[in-house]
Amino acid sequence: MQVPTDPEVEARIHRLEIPFNANGVDPYGISRRHLCIAFSALRFFYRNYFTVEVRGIENVPARGRAMLIGNHSGGIAIDGAMVLASMMFEMDPPRLAQGMVEKFMNRVPFASQWSNRCGQFTGLPEHAIRLLEDERLLMVFPEGARGTAKLYKERYSLVHFGTGFMRLAMKTRTPIVPLAFLGGGEAIPTISNAYTLGKLLGVPYIPVTPYLLAIPLPVHLEVHYGAPLRFEGTGDEDDEVIAANVGRVKNTIASMLDFGARRRRGEI
Repeated sequence: MQVPTDPEVEARIHRLEIPFNANGVDPYGISRRHLCIAFSALRFFYRNYFTVEVRGIENVPARGRAMLIGNHSGGIAIDGAMVLASMMFEMDPPRLAQGMVEKFMNRVPFASQWSNRCGQFTGLPEHAIRLLEDERLLMVFPEGARGTAKLYKERYSLVHFGTGFMRLAMKTRTPIVPLAFLGGGEAIPTISNAYTLGKLLGVPYIPVTPYLLAIPLPVHLEVHYGAPLRFEGTGDEDDEVIAANVGRVKNTIASMLDFGARRRRGEI
């Protein structure tokens, strides 16, 4: 059965600078048909449900390798979905951001196939290096699942950043575009996380909201992109050097979050 897709989405997918073959599949197995279906569904949430506001899109390179590095929030991967949508609907030409997803996705029925067909691969270093060497755009959330597990009161905070992204950026000489995602904590106002239930279902946790289910509310979301950061080196530097560079990225995102949060509260 042919699934109906949005004409605007189809037009944008066809403008992607990705080497699809005659069957609409690229060397990584990304499917033009799967992208059309996924982004047609995503467009409604992006444009109408969350009315996403994007700032600083000019900071994202129109072509060539780059890493989008941001804060996680929102109980589930709303942030990643909206970042992907912003690259597709706001960039000219549109770009496909490719996320480094958590390994548990491979255990979720159908999720692994669909994520791969849409260019979202398990966050392994070999995957990231190959994609960057092919001048792709990667999306990474260094907080991992700990980031989406933040409670409502912690929604504009940051937890520990992993360092793997920095070593990859330095090794492949890739610019880092910091991003701040705002509103996720309001869309899914998590008051606690059910870790035992999550383990039974094969996921890290299940967010619990005041209305129990983790169904997103139609909250205005924002994605702010900052100026690219570049780091010299080989990626084999001592941990102290890497940690200092990671700290610079984290502090940049923290400042963007603070500014965005104060603006949302009407303080500036």
